[in-house]
Amino acid sequence: MTGAPVEWVAAVVAVAAGVAVFRTGSMARATYALAVSFVAVGVLLLGFHLDYLGVVVILMMVMEMAVMALFMVMLMGMNPALMPMSMVHGRRAATAVAAVVFVGLAAAALLVPWPARTGAPAADLTRSLGETLMGSKMLVMLVVSPALFATMVGALVLAHPHDRYQRRGDDLGRTPDDPVDGGLGR
Repeated sequence: MTGAPVEWVAAVVAVAAGVAVFRTGSMARATYALAVSFVAVGVLLLGFHLDYLGVVVILMMVMEMAVMALFMVMLMGMNPALMPMSMVHGRRAATAVAAVVFVGLAAAALLVPWPARTGAPAADLTRSLGETLMGSKMLVMLVVSPALFATMVGALVLAHPHDRYQRRGDDLGRTPDDPVDGGLGR
């Protein structure tokens, strides 16, 4: 790969953040590392002038990490960063499967007779790729995206029905009546 320094930096960041996903001790840090890794891949794609794919990867990963953070808050409480856990399960089996998959993919990439280019590329590659991928569904995606975002915000609001005003009432200085044992009112 002979690219500009930006591509090299993005590649190093993508690999380092990918390694950090499995080396960190909490789900929140692993989530952030995964987001950084895929955003770096998006920047790498942008550096290769694959604008549409680069932007789609970056937007998808930012949105996916927002959904993952939402579920962490809903299901694990407000501080999942402090909950230690291992992101590697079945280390020997996973290593064996990863090695077999890597060898298979590398062999396929090197041994498959790749077809030669036929025809000329479209004048506007980004538009052509977008129309090929989305076709007539672009309007649907433009409507569904804000609906998904509103759903995520609504789910977060419903996941935490007891905010500080409901527990403390109008007098924010008093000790709250916490309905959950071991909460704020201990």
